[in-house]
Order: sequence, then structure tokens, then C-alpha cells
Amino acid sequence: MAATLPLLILDTNIVLDVFVFNDVAAQPIRDGLAARSWDWIATMPMRAELERVLGYPQIVPRLAFYALSAVDVLAQFDAHARLVPVPAKASVTCSDADDQMFIDLAVAHRSTLLSKDKAVTSMAKRLQALNVRTQKTL
Repeated sequence: MAATLPLLILDTNIVLDVFVFNDVAAQPIRDGLAARSWDWIATMPMRAELERVLGYPQIVPRLAFYALSAVDVLAQFDAHARLVPVPAKASVTCSDADDQMFIDLAVAHRSTLLSKDKAVTSMAKRLQALNVRTQKTL
């Protein structure tokens, strides 16, 4: 029987760090995804949010600087993320409604949620009680 890979959820800013900005702190995530050491799960609304963010005026020039397109980044998302159904609302609520989908998925799957968002990281103790680890990086 094959070992189950640890579940990982990446918020949109972490995805940008990994696939656009080549953030040094995101290198362990890039390496783990390339080695298939993690099972990165996501939902279609998370992909849609990434697609929307890639069109933001402050992001488009950064894509050009790194010689990337939104299509390139979305292809990386598609290659590495395993899409799962949208879960029910979690018993805890994030102060930032845009981040709730990440909280809901992490709680439903009792996984590790990578986020630098203060609205998410401020929930660390409440999420830990629900078997969810929140971290800024691996």
C-alpha cells in the first residue's frame, strides 16, 4: 500500500511566490512540488481567483519582467494542483471573505495551509484545534 502524501493548500499569494516571483522562501515548495512530495489540493474557485489576480495592474508588469504569461502560471497550477470539490463552510470564519475558501478546504481535509495573509495567520490557534496547520512557508 502506497503512503499517502501530506496534503498542502497554497493561498494565491504563495502560488505567486512559487510560480511568478521565484521567492527564495518558496524554494522548498517548488522543490516539493517538483518531487511530488506533497499533494497540493485546490478548488476551481481558487484557480479562478488566481486567474483574476494574474490580470491585476500590479501583477501584469511582474509577469512581463519574468517573461511569463497568465497562461504559463495557470499551466503550472494545473500541472501541480489536484482539484477537489468545494467543501462546506468551516466552523470558523476568516475576517477576509476572500480567504474563507482556503480555510474551508484546509478544515475539510485537515491539511497544512500555506499563507502569509494576516487574516489567515491570525487564526492559527483556532485552526490548530481543527487539525489544520498554518505556515508562511515549508
